Amino acid sequence: MMRETNRHFKFDWITILLFMLLVAFGYMNILSASHIGDTINYLDFSQPYGKQLLFIVLTVVLIVFILAFEAKFYERFSSIIYLVSMLSLIGLFFFGKEVNGATSWYGIGGMTLQPSEFAKAATALAVAKYISDLNTDIKTFKDQVRLALIIFIPALLVLLQNDAGSTLVYASFFFVLYREGLPKLYLSIFVVLAFISIAALKFNVVFTVAVSTIVIFIFHFLRRKKRSILQPIALAMASAIVAIAVHFFYNQILQPHQKDRISLWLRLETDPVKVQEMQRDILYNLYESEKAISSGGLAGKGYMQGTRTTGKFVPEQHTDYIFSTVGEEWGFMGTALVVVIFVLLLLRILHLAELQKSQFSRVYGYGVASILFFHFMINIGMVMGLIPTIGIPLPFFSYGGSGLWGFTILLFIFIKLDSNRINEW
Repeated sequence: MMRETNRHFKFDWITILLFMLLVAFGYMNILSASHIGDTINYLDFSQPYGKQLLFIVLTVVLIVFILAFEAKFYERFSSIIYLVSMLSLIGLFFFGKEVNGATSWYGIGGMTLQPSEFAKAATALAVAKYISDLNTDIKTFKDQVRLALIIFIPALLVLLQNDAGSTLVYASFFFVLYREGLPKLYLSIFVVLAFISIAALKFNVVFTVAVSTIVIFIFHFLRRKKRSILQPIALAMASAIVAIAVHFFYNQILQPHQKDRISLWLRLETDPVKVQEMQRDILYNLYESEKAISSGGLAGKGYMQGTRTTGKFVPEQHTDYIFSTVGEEWGFMGTALVVVIFVLLLLRILHLAELQKSQFSRVYGYGVASILFFHFMINIGMVMGLIPTIGIPLPFFSYGGSGLWGFTILLFIFIKLDSNRINEW
């Protein structure tokens, strides 16, 4: 009886401990960034820190709920979970609530719920299920197309809700597919498409198409084994289509604020007056964030002692820019600690993924690591000004119930899957 009882507590506690450290440290910084005055009422649910505490308590309940299911449940019902998640995204077009220009939330009483945060875990389950199917061969074009559709559908639905940041996260599944045997040719294609896209915006479509066509034909004639002339012609046409599509998407689809962010990053605007206006409107958060981080020095100003944090210089600092609070109040040592904890968590997940005896569990583990890494890399890079401003949260750290619950579901499903390996006798 004791032997059977102990099996229920055999989980990877290192991963759980790293998760707890991030949530606890994140809450401390949310409290510092969102409290007003000297009096703090932790049960004041009108304040972000009060709501976040409630979210954390409910997260404990959610974890117990996730771990209560058998591991096989998540594999067996992954398709249904994915379908329900897609329906929840479609429902936003009819019942969604607009917040900050994006129709990504359901209004439930006085709270909001963002289904795109849960769709990441559902997509990771669906990808893992399809790849682990006995009839799937990721090296065949048919299965590659089907996997692309599994990933593309939620990405498109999220994009149509004007949430470009969450859309980009789905690119992280490329790492999963690459690990599972996606031909290296796609990596080359991805890099080439990125260069063509940037060139089409930085210069112009005609110049980009002309240069890419010349390069394609040079490589074709330099190859020892000559192939049909139709191949370079097809590649040149494809590059032209991509350049035109990117130019159209930038000018006709993106919102003005999204275009301005890309324009500043690539320095597309030549009018100095317009550039100053864009910098003032768009980069205000970034400049204040950089000032807050740099003012922290080596050891920081002390917890709740950050002048730029307490002065609310960085708008919405408790959400996407929470890392700037760490930089000001905890300094380089604090930011380095956060980075180390995240890196340890990612490495631990990858290590456990490689230990899995089930391909489904391994693929899902890589999906978890890829999504968390993408969020971590983009958020910190954004706060430090290394990449364009993209509104995505720092996992387990930024304020928000949907984000916290979405990442918790993502991680603890894998912890439950991994428990099967641990509990084998």
